[in-house]
Amino acid sequence: MCLIDEIIPYQRPSDRGLSLSGNVHMANDLFPWQVVSGFGSHIRATTTTLTIQYRGTIREYPLSSVRHLLIVGGHSVHTSVINHLMREGACVSFFDADGTPMGTLRPFGFREDTAIRMLQQDVPVHSAAVELVKASLRSRLIMVQKTEELLEMPLFYEGEQDFLHSACDEVEFLIKMDELRRIHRLTSDMYYEIMARSVPRDLGFKRRTGRPHRDPVNTMLSLGYALLFGTTLVSLVGAHLDPDIGVLRQGERSLVIDLIDPLKAVMVDRVVFARAREGIPSESFECADTRCHLADRITKDLVRRLRETINKQMIDTNILRYLRFIGKKEDFYITY
Repeated sequence: MCLIDEIIPYQRPSDRGLSLSGNVHMANDLFPWQVVSGFGSHIRATTTTLTIQYRGTIREYPLSSVRHLLIVGGHSVHTSVINHLMREGACVSFFDADGTPMGTLRPFGFREDTAIRMLQQDVPVHSAAVELVKASLRSRLIMVQKTEELLEMPLFYEGEQDFLHSACDEVEFLIKMDELRRIHRLTSDMYYEIMARSVPRDLGFKRRTGRPHRDPVNTMLSLGYALLFGTTLVSLVGAHLDPDIGVLRQGERSLVIDLIDPLKAVMVDRVVFARAREGIPSESFECADTRCHLADRITKDLVRRLRETINKQMIDTNILRYLRFIGKKEDFYITY
């Protein structure tokens, strides 16, 4: 059965979104892929059951509910896991700890990923591109407005808020993809320049820049986006979507970049800008021509906060919607 037709393969009444530990997580059972992340789990299987053991915790899952097992990081995997999942027609994919794909094992004759790639290549994506641009802009407008309320100070200069709201209203009337890309770049650049007014000037952040970063705020944003990117890439592989066939963009990992855009504000930016407003002593970062280096304690604290705000279930829900969209089963929309 094609994954597009198997959106809800199994629902268990308990253990939904189960976290085995701080390091290990099995994805919500509403999704046909399952993730084991972190380090130190022992994974084994029988003909009927997948067992995940982490330290003193053991969890069991019906083997038939696992259509794609995603193993992220370092774990012990018994060969029985591979054998039994292959017999069930399921796949197993391996990733580095940061979410970089290493490879996938597929049952002999498995063609689902090829079929889904063909759907991605053939489906008209204009409506999905409109939704991505609108959702990205709306999420960023909400972030600016909430920051204004929090700080009890205006961040918009005269005319900026009206322009962004007008741009949001006009997006759906743009016909050409180049027009959508242009308005997306323009409004994104404006957003970062507006949010720069909410952080201390001595941090040197004025706008979003490419690498090498020469201020700590851009460096923290890139760290957060990398975590969001890795989490999304793992789930895209789990859905057998080709991450290189994007909507607004095309090329390497373009679909990942497209899908994380509307999620950046709520999952990364609010953490980074809040941390910047708390103040970062000059001795806690060092910026040179090649890069800006953050002290380890700053990085560790930021990663801890980001792991609490990067919502994997929301990411997976959006990916399933895109999967159904390319299968022409429903319109595409983003939850952010």
